[in-house]
Amino acid sequence: MLAMSRSLASHHSDLMALDAYAARAGAALACAYSSSAEFDAALIAERRAAGVYGPRRRRKQMLVTAAGIAAGLAVIVLLIV
Repeated sequence: MLAMSRSLASHHSDLMALDAYAARAGAALACAYSSSAEFDAALIAERRAAGVYGPRRRRKQMLVTAAGIAAGLAVIVLLIV
């Protein structure tokens, strides 16, 4: 009878340890973000900070084009006058 009570006690402690391990494993798999949109926003912000997307070239290209057009118009005006 004494051996049986030790066996039950050891099974109980094993079961408690298994439950604690399962709880820790579940906490390790938990996500820090509440939604996929929040995760995507954080990922994009991190990539922008790292410079993955690079500088915005469209604005620079538009400024160069506008300067070229302005210079061309100035030359045409000077040739007419």
